[in-house]
Amino acid sequence: MQDDSTGRGSIQASTLESVSWDRMIRAVEKVRERLMRAARALDAALIPYAVVGGNAVAAHVSRVDEAAVRTTRDVDLLLRPSDLEAARVALEKVGFIHRKVAGLGMPVGMDVFLDGPTATIPDALRVVWAGEKVRPDSVLPAPDVNESEPGDGFLLVTLPALVRMKLTSFRDKDRTHLRDLLELGLIDGSWCERLPEPLDRRLRDLIDHPES
Repeated sequence: MQDDSTGRGSIQASTLESVSWDRMIRAVEKVRERLMRAARALDAALIPYAVVGGNAVAAHVSRVDEAAVRTTRDVDLLLRPSDLEAARVALEKVGFIHRKVAGLGMPVGMDVFLDGPTATIPDALRVVWAGEKVRPDSVLPAPDVNESEPGDGFLLVTLPALVRMKLTSFRDKDRTHLRDLLELGLIDGSWCERLPEPLDRRLRDLIDHPES
């Protein structure tokens, strides 16, 4: 492996596979299949949940402009902590394996459900605990699962709850997702009035300085 001018490793051309639409489509389908399999299992067990994260953004964006949808490999599920054991039983019946992992940029361990014994962390279901802060210094806790609505075969976090989550995390990818929602008119400056501090200021700064 050679280093490029940025100091990051680069993959040698001889190790690359040929460009393939099939692989691109398969990558998206794997994420969809993982999400839907988990949703069906939780629905069958009557366990309340909501899809959050990048897939939730994609679902809301698709209502306005399907061409603006961003794909993601992350499947993030909002669950109540009291439902962990019931969710573990339901999800293990359809091939998932519960683990608590350290790292991933998180100050504490994260609960995940690996998609089989040989699966890697990036291909797991990632659990966000309803009513709890994702990080100790988070401004707000995650919403409850009752802030959800029916999606296409799964329960989807509502747009207001999703916006609060994105403004609370406010990482680079969260700001990108919020810009998408702003550009499509799903949210606008009037939303600042319904947000607590400092989320209102974060949204206003993003509106006033979208490239910052």
